[in-house]
Parts: sequence; C-alpha cells; structure tokens
Amino acid sequence: MSKHSWAFLVAGLVLGAGLTQLRAAEPAVAAAKATAPAAAPARVFEIRTYHCFPGRLDALNKRFREHTMKMFEKHGMTNVAYWTFEDSPAKENTLIYVISHASREQAAKNWDEFRNDPEWKAIAAASEADGGKIVEKVDSVFVDATDYSPMK
Repeated sequence: MSKHSWAFLVAGLVLGAGLTQLRAAEPAVAAAKATAPAAAPARVFEIRTYHCFPGRLDALNKRFREHTMKMFEKHGMTNVAYWTFEDSPAKENTLIYVISHASREQAAKNWDEFRNDPEWKAIAAASEADGGKIVEKVDSVFVDATDYSPMK
C-alpha cells in the first residue's frame, strides 16, 4: 500500500469513528432539546397602523421615505415592511408597517429615545409646517413569530 493509501485509510477510519459517536449522541441531544424550556424570541415585531388626517398620507409617506426609517434604525428599531391599502377608504389615509425590536422592554426604550431625539423633533415639525398635523391615530400591537414562520 502506498503512503497516500494509508493516509486515506486512516482518515476514513477516524471520520467513521467520529460519525458513529455523533450518531450515538443524537438521541441524547434530541431529548435535551425536547425537555429544554423554549428560548425567548430572538426579536419582537411591532405592527403599527397610522391613520392620517385627510389629505396627509403623502406627507407621511414622504417623511418615512426621507427620514423616519433612518431615525428608527438610529434608535435600534429594524425596518421590516411598509404597506398602503389598494382600496378606499383606507387607501387615502392609512399606512401599516412592521418594525422589530430585541424585546418589549427594548421597544419601550427605543421609542422613548426616538420621541425625545432633537433631530426627530425637528423633522416632525418641518414635515408639519406646510399642512399641520399628519397622524390622527396610531394603533400598535406586538407579535412573536411562530416556530414555523420563515421570518423570525
């Protein structure tokens, strides 16, 4: 047998022994996973619905497009998705979006920092200078991704 053949034979035996040990450990690992407490979600999602004053949805979309999304990121919020409706009457005055936070506690901190940021206050004031307040009402709910959700 050549030097290389011996090396391949030894490598095969070592790998085979390692795979046998891994296979033997699989039931124990599976049992540990089954009895382990469920891990906390890696992040929490917040679904927000903004209801605008009449004629102000374009101003809201402009503010999000040009400023708000960047400000969210600055304050630890992750932009996930944004939608407007196809059908009236919501089409004229409603924006729905999803952001994520590390936790509910972190969400509260993120929002406090965001609302108190002087840069944000200036952006909001400037966007309302031409037509007044933009948002009439905000609905917010927190949700967790299911274990089978492609987005976690």
